[in-house]
Amino acid sequence: MRLIVHDLAEQEYNTWLGGFSRDTDEVIGDTEAIRHCVGCFGCWVRTPGTCVLKDDYKHMGERLAACEEFIFISRNVYGGYSPFVSNVLNRTLPYVLPYFMTRNGETHHQQRYERQIRFTVHFYGEGMTEPERETAQSLVRANALNLDAAAYSVSFHDTLNSLKEVQ
Repeated sequence: MRLIVHDLAEQEYNTWLGGFSRDTDEVIGDTEAIRHCVGCFGCWVRTPGTCVLKDDYKHMGERLAACEEFIFISRNVYGGYSPFVSNVLNRTLPYVLPYFMTRNGETHHQQRYERQIRFTVHFYGEGMTEPERETAQSLVRANALNLDAAAYSVSFHDTLNSLKEVQ
């Protein structure tokens, strides 16, 4: 199963990404209210593995652990994710444990789940500069490392039409 997070309007998603199957993939679009992670660490100490905020995103850690591939389709915002996609990523904090470990000489959180996922990010938008692309690649690499992803990839699309290649 793929867990797909996108920030497209529903009509844009259906037009450009209709090849994803809502029967076999879980698709998260910007259609329902999402609360912002408040950094309370309640997902680590009060309700381990579950966010304490009461909305449809409180089980993002479990949802992420259940997928084989985690896919972002995001407007490029100065080399980062759109606010919605970034918010969903923040809500995956329960996916990791509060404990630390050293990996490749860097300190990272231990994984709550043994499963490794693939992390794929598609940035879209006109006029992406080379520094924005470099920043985006560094960001995705760091996120993949924090998620203990088995593999990751980043691609850039100058137009929504080119998102048809995705799937």
